[in-house]
Amino acid sequence: MAQSLTPSRFAVLIVEDDALVRAEAVDLCAEAGFTTYEARNADQAIGQLESHSDIRVLFTDIEMPGTMDGLKLAHGVQDRWPPISIIVTSGRITVGKDDMPENGLFFAKPYPPEAILRTLLDIAGHLGDEAGG
Repeated sequence: MAQSLTPSRFAVLIVEDDALVRAEAVDLCAEAGFTTYEARNADQAIGQLESHSDIRVLFTDIEMPGTMDGLKLAHGVQDRWPPISIIVTSGRITVGKDDMPENGLFFAKPYPPEAILRTLLDIAGHLGDEAGG
């Protein structure tokens, strides 16, 4: 990996109610050098966002228990934390561009891990550019 891409400078919040899928996503991000936080639902995710100012990417499933689904969470995050990049995923729901937050990305499950990693590295590169890198 190029030195200009410094994944450890920011964190990814993974929101997924399936423990195995969440663990795989956490492992993927951690192995690539990203700080990772995890949540089982939107309420936990908001708590993580309020506690960790280094989160720069929300990686959320759509379908999950709790007070809101992943799309509502994504829109709420965009409104409250605009600098956070958003990746939404689902195995059963196909999301159109009009349903997504502005600049949000959608990946259908099962998503190729390489595509997620490439997207995260692209985001890291853009954040590095914005920080004067």
